[in-house]
Amino acid sequence: MAHALQASLEAVKPFLLPLIYAVAIVAALPLIAGYMVLMERKVMAHMQVRLGPVRVGPHGLLQPIADAFKLLLKEDIIPENADRLVFWLAPMLSMTAAMLAMAALPFGPGFQIADLNIGLLFVVGISSMGIFGTVLGGWASNSHYSLLGALRSAAQLVSYETAAGMAVVGALLLAGTLSLRNIVEMQENTGMWFLFVAPVGFFIYLVASIAETNRAPFDMPEADSELVAGYMTEFSGFRWALYFLAEYTNMIVVASIATTLFLGGWLRPFPTTHWLNFLDWLPAALMLGLAGYSLYRAPKQPVMIQKFVMVLVAGMFVACAAILVAPMVATHIAGASSMALLVASWKPALHGGFWFLLKVFLYIYLFMWLRYTFPRYRFDQLMRLSWQFLIPVSIVNVMGIALGLALHRQWGWSYWVALPMTTAITLLIAAALARTGEKKEKDEAVVGEFWGTGRDA
Repeated sequence: MAHALQASLEAVKPFLLPLIYAVAIVAALPLIAGYMVLMERKVMAHMQVRLGPVRVGPHGLLQPIADAFKLLLKEDIIPENADRLVFWLAPMLSMTAAMLAMAALPFGPGFQIADLNIGLLFVVGISSMGIFGTVLGGWASNSHYSLLGALRSAAQLVSYETAAGMAVVGALLLAGTLSLRNIVEMQENTGMWFLFVAPVGFFIYLVASIAETNRAPFDMPEADSELVAGYMTEFSGFRWALYFLAEYTNMIVVASIATTLFLGGWLRPFPTTHWLNFLDWLPAALMLGLAGYSLYRAPKQPVMIQKFVMVLVAGMFVACAAILVAPMVATHIAGASSMALLVASWKPALHGGFWFLLKVFLYIYLFMWLRYTFPRYRFDQLMRLSWQFLIPVSIVNVMGIALGLALHRQWGWSYWVALPMTTAITLLIAAALARTGEKKEKDEAVVGEFWGTGRDA
């Protein structure tokens, strides 16, 4: 009976685990997106030296819940002459594409819904379909502002998707596979992240991913000063919230792709350098540090409930530290029992998930940092940056990586000589393109000023 039960579990396991992972992502993602909004508002308040949300719950921790209830209870307005079916489906299409793209992303060695041999192609293709929700939403609204915002978004996505795609091709050349899991394992086998041998590709993907997600300073499709929120002008209530949920989900998707391709995925820094194995204790140490900081801040809170919540947060961090340190301790136990061996086997999944989520968090934090640092681009500057700089540089970058790999594999050059040399050549060409573009922009400004003066006269 026991053997039959075990055999049944083994037969169901390949189908049951992906289902559990999918349910976990769908259930947790809206909550994560809500608290990403709270984090962004807190980061913005910190950078601008003012208060963020602090009234709804301790430190404003219940603000995302209150926002969700508010949007659910708001009246759902559909314009009179709108295409009602398309208007209803468009936000769902954007959200569905963003969530579906996460199916092939490996959040750790033990957490992935589907390990596809064309995983990267699947993620890029599905995430690109989100533009249909934006374009259809703008068109179905029967509004000039919405239509202009949708057209802007389509033009922007097509422009920067090209640059991002070429940056991804550079990482594919280094890995030699489309499987996202195998890309991470290739970085583990070589002992280095692809960021160190393809920094230009990472920079191009970083800039392009900001534009793809319509984030400032590239948020032209949602320019409030010009288009009154752009393609979502006529949307209200939770239908409006779905667009923002799709935007923040896409932020997680592009951050996960960058982490997988260039930052080693779930690998810790320098995973094969043995004298740096002390970094395996860093996750638990970081959790304990956050617990200590929470306890330090607890007495400074003005209200008793806030002090209590800070103590609870400290307890949560201590529990996370215990979970992360348990496999490390079990690994060093001499004559370990079967239970200790089982706990030690959890280390790749627990620590891999920690490093992956930490890198994704830092990437998203960089998004927020840039939003409150740089002013918004004009639309012509946005297009010029893509077509006259990023796309040519991305093409040169792919050619440089291919040349470096050929020198390494065919001519026996060292990996750390061939690829840095071709990267330096790419940077020189990028500097020449930037100087040429700057000179051209100045010439256009002079010509525009001349003709403007002539008309005024």
